[in-house]
Amino acid sequence: MSNKDPRIEKIESLLDRFGNLAVEAFHYIALFIIGCMIAWSAIHTIIEILTVKQYASIDDILLIFIYLELGAMVGIYFKTNHMPVRFLIYVAITALTRLLISNIQHEHKASMDLILITGSILILAIAILIVRYASWNYPSVVRDKHTTKPLAYGKTPRPEDDELA
Repeated sequence: MSNKDPRIEKIESLLDRFGNLAVEAFHYIALFIIGCMIAWSAIHTIIEILTVKQYASIDDILLIFIYLELGAMVGIYFKTNHMPVRFLIYVAITALTRLLISNIQHEHKASMDLILITGSILILAIAILIVRYASWNYPSVVRDKHTTKPLAYGKTPRPEDDELA
């Protein structure tokens, strides 16, 4: 039982709801802006390839693939409110592959940079395997803090929801 005045509890509840709404609004606006920036950059790159270069190099294709992965990541975040860590690792692998190919095209010789880049790609690939294994064997399910049932699909987890199962 609470010793607080019911009016204070009502005001706190109202402020809580307003705060959650403000954070969620900022969240969606920021995601929308990021998504627009990704689309704008991808379109600009494609227009540059078609007008200036007249053909797409492997470097350009990998850059467009990075835009695709970033866009997919924003889309998944919009739908689920969960950041897929794997997508960040995929973007990093693609960026390193792009750097590796560019380095090989310009240098035409073996160097320590190539070993470092390929080692980094290998480490990131192993990280993906670890993340996949962990998510398969130890799935995280957001649960309603008042019951043992998982939250309804599409329900936005709130700070007051107990995320520990």
